Amino acid sequence: MSEIMYISKLALPRRTFLRGLGTAIALPLLDAMVPALSALAATPARPVRRLGFVYVPNGVIQDQWVPATTGAGFELSPSLKPLAGVKDQLLVLSGLAQKQAESFGDGNGDHARGCASWLNGVHPKRTEGAGVQAGTTVDQIAARELGQFTRLPSLELALESQERGLGSCDNGYACVYINTISWRSPTSPVPMEIHPRVVFDRLFGDGGSASTRLAQARRTRSVLDSVRQEVTSLEGTLGAGDRTKLGEYLESVREVERRIQKSEAQAGELTLTLPDRPTDIPEEFGEHMRVMFDLQVLAFQGDVTRVTTFMMARETSQRPYPEIGIADGHHGLSHHGGAADKIEKVTKINVFHMTQFAHFLERLRATPDGDGTLLDHSLLLYGCGLSDSNQHLHNDLPILVAGGRGRLAGGRHVRLTADTPLTNLQLTMLDALGVPLERFGDSTGRVRELSA
Repeated sequence: MSEIMYISKLALPRRTFLRGLGTAIALPLLDAMVPALSALAATPARPVRRLGFVYVPNGVIQDQWVPATTGAGFELSPSLKPLAGVKDQLLVLSGLAQKQAESFGDGNGDHARGCASWLNGVHPKRTEGAGVQAGTTVDQIAARELGQFTRLPSLELALESQERGLGSCDNGYACVYINTISWRSPTSPVPMEIHPRVVFDRLFGDGGSASTRLAQARRTRSVLDSVRQEVTSLEGTLGAGDRTKLGEYLESVREVERRIQKSEAQAGELTLTLPDRPTDIPEEFGEHMRVMFDLQVLAFQGDVTRVTTFMMARETSQRPYPEIGIADGHHGLSHHGGAADKIEKVTKINVFHMTQFAHFLERLRATPDGDGTLLDHSLLLYGCGLSDSNQHLHNDLPILVAGGRGRLAGGRHVRLTADTPLTNLQLTMLDALGVPLERFGDSTGRVRELSA
């Protein structure tokens, strides 16, 4: 008598959470989430689409950034050398411009305009107070579509305090124009979060009040401990491959949590007064960057959000970089006036930023996701609203795109027609993610070179 095998068509839902006290941990993409006998059951689970933007301030040293040759055989420039390990998934684009950041009779304020128009291609209204106006940014357009499937539609992060929230921060432009790169609508800028603990609790905690955040920050038990029973129960239903994938993901969550707790301990005991935000920022700026990048990896891996924006520093930032031997403020150095010692220092800062971005890309590349990696299934735009900050230029911007295997033909330096709108590239990226628009900002077409 032949044996009859019954196969259940039930599968683990994609939006599955491990829930504990004040904790909701989304799961990474598991093969168990693919229904049995479906078209995808014989292959790894189908990946989702993700989009990320990383902003650096104060321009770059152009001849240290732009590669000397174009095409697939190009050699990484000094500022791009930290990306050697992911060069095959990298597209460097020269010739892009953001003309809406030009003055148009508004006088000085190139830093504010460069930042405010970077993701929307809209000239911001010059004002020091109420009545700010720019344009809905590409991340928020993507979040409206991709955010339907996630707990957080988007995640907006930064590294520098936004205490200067009122008045002018750049020649008649309100501080909000350099405090964020994300706008939900032309009159609604999205605030950027700088505290790793708050971000961690947004990703894995249910509470949002100051008192709840304080209680969560004071707890000594890992959030993972509160879901241990659920983890054990779930593991009993998974295959060996999924158990390994789940274990690696949860260990990544625990490692980031350890680092945040260590930073909080270094900041001293919490006071009894409830703060608006916990004091949890690492003392070392590079570690702060890496923790925030690692939180974005977890957000993508757990499918908590599919859209992120990240400001590595604000325009006009005067931050020194003692960890690489630079005591001078960044903005002051960027107005180098051709001085060789200042140019060398700005180049070191550019390389430092790129080293942190390389850490992010390598973490994404090391994280399996469906039939590839998180880097394969993400499109990431890195760049600045100024090119040569010494002259406040908005043409030939320092721009690169990473990831998107199958959508992006990487390993190339492409020189586009001079003054190609940056919005053409952003419009093309939306196309690649299945969020098509007819036009966006000051766009004039698509960047066909995105895929060869």
